[in-house]
Amino acid sequence: MIPSPIWVLALLSFPLTAYAKDHPAWNGYTTPGSVNFAPFTPYYVPPGAKSYDSTSPFVSYRGRWTDHYSTSYVGKSLRSTTDPNAEVAMTFSGTGIEWFGNCDKNHGLAIVMIDGQPMQEVDSHCDQAIPRKQQRLFWKYDLEPTTHTIKIINTGKRPGSNKNTAIDLDAFIVTRGDTSYSAVNSPELSNGSTLANRATAGWTLIQKGTTGVHAMQLAIISTTHALIVDKVEHNPVTIDGHPAWAVLYNLVDHSLKPLRMQSNSFCAGGSFLGNGTLINVGGNPVVESHTSAADFGDVDGLQAIRLFEPCDSPSVADCKMYENHDRIRMASPRWYNTVIRISDGSAMIIGGARKGGWINNATDIDGSKGMPITLPFLVKSLNSNLFPIAFSLPDGKIFMAANRDAIIYDWETNTERYLPQIPNGVRVTYPMTGTALLLPLSPDNGYTPEVLICGGSAVDDAKPGYEISSQDSASAQCSRMVLDEIGINLGWEIEEMPQARVMPDAVLLPTGKIIVVNGGRSGISGYGNVINQVGASNADNPVYTPVLYDPLASNGERFKSDGLPSSSIPRLYHSVATLTPAGNIMIAGSNPNLDRSELKYGTEYRVEWLNPPYLLLERPEITGDIPNLGFGQSVRFNVKLANGGSNSIQVVLIDLGFVTHAVHANSRLVYLVHSYQNGVFTIQGPPNGNVYPPGPGWLYIVADGVPSEGKKVMVGNGQGPPIDEAAMHNVLENSSVDQYERSKNQGIKDDSE
Repeated sequence: MIPSPIWVLALLSFPLTAYAKDHPAWNGYTTPGSVNFAPFTPYYVPPGAKSYDSTSPFVSYRGRWTDHYSTSYVGKSLRSTTDPNAEVAMTFSGTGIEWFGNCDKNHGLAIVMIDGQPMQEVDSHCDQAIPRKQQRLFWKYDLEPTTHTIKIINTGKRPGSNKNTAIDLDAFIVTRGDTSYSAVNSPELSNGSTLANRATAGWTLIQKGTTGVHAMQLAIISTTHALIVDKVEHNPVTIDGHPAWAVLYNLVDHSLKPLRMQSNSFCAGGSFLGNGTLINVGGNPVVESHTSAADFGDVDGLQAIRLFEPCDSPSVADCKMYENHDRIRMASPRWYNTVIRISDGSAMIIGGARKGGWINNATDIDGSKGMPITLPFLVKSLNSNLFPIAFSLPDGKIFMAANRDAIIYDWETNTERYLPQIPNGVRVTYPMTGTALLLPLSPDNGYTPEVLICGGSAVDDAKPGYEISSQDSASAQCSRMVLDEIGINLGWEIEEMPQARVMPDAVLLPTGKIIVVNGGRSGISGYGNVINQVGASNADNPVYTPVLYDPLASNGERFKSDGLPSSSIPRLYHSVATLTPAGNIMIAGSNPNLDRSELKYGTEYRVEWLNPPYLLLERPEITGDIPNLGFGQSVRFNVKLANGGSNSIQVVLIDLGFVTHAVHANSRLVYLVHSYQNGVFTIQGPPNGNVYPPGPGWLYIVADGVPSEGKKVMVGNGQGPPIDEAAMHNVLENSSVDQYERSKNQGIKDDSE
């Protein structure tokens, strides 16, 4: 189903930086041949990692092994065995290890052990008459930074085979890891505090699980799974013989299911629709020749609309991403766009760039009937206006902020109302990225909306990259405004976070409080653009300690960080965080690099779980299923309260949103009218689709400040948004599949970075 309507201006054109000139396949500027289909090999040595081929003196063998020589092998050599119980081993120092070899019809099962402990049974068989070479057969990235030994044992068998099967070693890659910038040595802990004694108020931070693909985009799809989407790059998880760039992450057992993606989803936006379908919108062309999406399928994601239908079962075997540019596409290319759900359950796609790049500037687009609609605000807010901040308001209008400006947009009349400019020269959208939330909506004050925007940078967006430094201070400013006539006339209320942050993530908790994580104290978003880069990162000085914000406290008393545990993992550009159904905060990502890197501020696959104190308490429990929550309609369900009762009860409906680039699209908390008697709750749905746009939500019961686990509920009638067949036809008639490819194939310089 195509979302309807499809909205708002796309913009662009950019100067090449020195980095882009040295790497001409960078972000949309394609080299000759990179759009051609070719065999792909996952073998890749990230900067900061080290490769050991099969002849390395550090590799030892036991049993009968045979040498093979070819230019198609790493180091032009490979060793194989069909000898059952033959072994290959290597001792290494680092935090990760990868095993590369062939797969074909003659290969079979092997046991991988690390430090004497069985890790995995690896099946190197694939239904290929010609061996598929340089394949990643095993990886593990979350080892302690010390000395380890990997051992691979050939079983000589596989199901369905009566003859001895083979395994081989083409190369090991060791991820050495860089712990020199851990939180233990960060300025935040320079008073002698340790990670252990920072968690004194019941908060804990646990590292468990790896995402397998870098977590650039994140959305909770069910009680058991999260969707993670990345760009095309050398991720460790493999699908169909090439690196995957999307997975379903199991929130319970931390297992991964790779998803097939057809086009490059680099810096795409996303939203759920009214029927629960998730759309993933836009992206980028080919990034570089040796990670060409042409080897996997479609080369260009700029016009893509990818559909992920509701998948609520714990078994995700049949869950998939659908994409067909012949049938479903945007009328214009978009990169760094924001997508929000509006009152009829459809998706509004806002802003972005028409090609890959860094700082935005203008290109005029006219349109109607499903074609883009020009929004003057996005012209006025140039240059730092990618991934604009946007929220659907309880009166049906849209709040938007970009750069230093903010408006209320009436999409039905296509009119803008300008709000006071964000104070003190602070810019809040990419690449001077801040974060924002719509504060909790309550029937007690008629659902009067209030927005909070935190962090960003006061760096001048007219400066070229060679005048911006990774050491330029970020902003600690938070700006807050009530969006009624009185509040707008009063303007922005200003307060300060304990630390400056660029690229922070703000997450609504069921308690109505907000946790702020991730980001850096200096620099700006992106990579490879500014001076004094750290690795390729445009930012530095990671902020390792979360901060808790209480919207109901007095100004000056709202931020607390005492008792919150500090991380040891820097989370800079391309980091994410979200509330989970269990009520804790999932934190993942960080990759300010063109491709996977193991240098300082390299590609981060580890997942952290920030656990609030209420996880340790006896919690309310929703014991029955919850029917669809119609607007203004009442539903009943059973709840077991802790200790049999409570003095204070709240029912909160939360949209967990779609998270990328510090934008938490659709993030929303609405308090519901309710009553409680003898273990049965009666709740009333939101009054209309303005207060809560129709679509999926999560219901939490909060008793005396302690929330239950969340239950997924469909708000509205569960139907898809209205479809404008004429608009769909007009889009397909007046746009072409991957129309941007024509300029690249003609060798036209596009000046993207």
